[in-house]
This record gives sequence, C-alpha cells and structure tokens, in this order.
Amino acid sequence: MPLPRPTRRSVLLAAAAATLAPAVAATPASGAGARITGERWLDARTVDLTVASPSVGASLPVRVILPTGYATQPTRTWPVLHLLQGAHDDYTSWTRETDIAAFLADKDVIAVMPSSGPTGIPTDWWNYGLGSPDYETFHVDEVMELLRTTYRAGTRRVVAGVSTGGYGAFAFAARRPGLFSAAASYSGILDTLALSMPLVMSAIVARESLIPLTLWGASILQRTNWERHNPYALANALKGTGLYFSQGRGLSGGAPDNLEGAFLEGTLWEQSQRFAQRLGALGVPATTHFYNGGAHAWPYWQQEFRASWPTLAAGLGLS
Repeated sequence: MPLPRPTRRSVLLAAAAATLAPAVAATPASGAGARITGERWLDARTVDLTVASPSVGASLPVRVILPTGYATQPTRTWPVLHLLQGAHDDYTSWTRETDIAAFLADKDVIAVMPSSGPTGIPTDWWNYGLGSPDYETFHVDEVMELLRTTYRAGTRRVVAGVSTGGYGAFAFAARRPGLFSAAASYSGILDTLALSMPLVMSAIVARESLIPLTLWGASILQRTNWERHNPYALANALKGTGLYFSQGRGLSGGAPDNLEGAFLEGTLWEQSQRFAQRLGALGVPATTHFYNGGAHAWPYWQQEFRASWPTLAAGLGLS
C-alpha cells in the first residue's frame, strides 16, 4: 500500500521534532563496516536511519525509539530491545500496528527496528553458496555496533519478533548463544523442517518474486544448512536465555473474523507444539502461551508482546 503524501502540517511537525532531537555524532557513524548515511527525526524520541550495509550490499532503513530520559542523561548507556518485522512487511510495522512507543515511554530502553528485506526473513541467504544478502550480520553486528557508537547502547540485549521475525528472534538467540539475554516469538516459525514448513518458507520467498532455493538451498540437498538456521535443531543453545513464545490454533480452535489469518495461524500450530516438546526434552525452560482460535495478525501479537514483557524486562535488567 503506498504511503500517504506528507502534508504541510506533518512537515512542520517533523521539523519541530528535529529541533528537540538528542545530539548525535555530526559525521556519519560506522560499525562493523556499516555507516549511517541518513537520519530523519520523526519526533523527540523516534529517528529513522539509513544504514549502508556491507553485509547486505545495500542501504537499509532502521527505526530507533530512544528512552524518554535519553537527552537529559548524556553519559548513560541503555539496554536494547530488538524488534523484528514479519513477512512482507517493513521496519515501520511495530510503530504502525502497535502502541510500542507509548508503551516504552516510561521504560529505560532503546528499541530498534531494522529492515529484514522484502521477505522479512532476517537471515544470511545461501544464494548458491555466496552467503548474501546477510541480514543476520546486518541486525546483530552492524546495527548494534552503530547503536553502541552513536546512541549509547549498552551490552544488554533482548529480541522479539512476529511471524518470520519470531523465527529470527529465536534463531539469533540460538546461533549467537549468550548475546541476547531474552527472546520472544509471536506466531513464529520455530521448526523450519517440520512437516510443510519448507513449503511455507519457500512460499514466502516466492511471493517476493525471488527463487526459493536462494534462501538456504534445497531442504534435502542442503539440509545441513537448513539445520544450521533452524531453532528446533539449535534448541539446546537456548539454555540460559529467557524465552517466551506464543501460538494460536487458528481455524480449528474457533471462528475469528480474519479467516485468512486464522488459516495461516493454524498452519503453524503443529510445528510450535513440536518445538515446545523439544525444549521440554532438553530441559530448556520457556514461558509459552498456546491459545484456541487466534489469527496471524497484529491485534494478537500486541497482546502477546505485553504478556511477554516480564520476560523481556528481566533480560534487560529492568525488573
């Protein structure tokens, strides 16, 4: 859907907000080879960055929400809440679909929402052995280093995401053990090799007119690569990470008004159960919420984010 054209009033408001923006480096910052090449303040706490990413080979947008007390505490560092988009969405989704900015207004945390590309799968793509674009490195290394050097981000990190972003949250935490102290997934794909899940992943890629094999290769021929990216296969590495994940049953558990979203939610039900059983067998503790009905949609995910906040806050050192 095209974005509305800015009105004169919105331009004036943005200009006024920019005068309230906290001071940052006067020259473009860099981190892990990435550079901030653009900065646009939406209000006193929210800034959209353009980041030139070597790992992706493109310039990508990143939205950042700063703590309310950021400007008045110029020597303080802040923990980071990393929020991931879902499939076929973008970096604005969390602020567009939820009240995240208002919710965090009294929380001492930086929230960051980097782009995950058109598919919303934040991973290093196989791409016939080239390993690019690499959205994982962009998120976990490049963006986080830029936040550290430019916006006083501290070392405590947590990550949460919806749908393919829920996949990313647990994949990041499992592939980088100890880097994220907590992770939350809302209707995420947590077992990419469960029955029908390779088809789901392929359909997500194909919908963006991309070749499904470029993601991780063929799920049979490149199975090792799929397992290297599968939270289910890496579940043991999640020990010590605070975990929350939720999943609705979709159509089989009720009759919501969003039939397409309910169908998709139900498609993910069995793999989420399989993942929960895997954690139980490994003795990895997690807080789970499995509910009847539900749809693959933001009203449910906003509720689940709030339910997961105690887990995330503990990981941030805020509880």
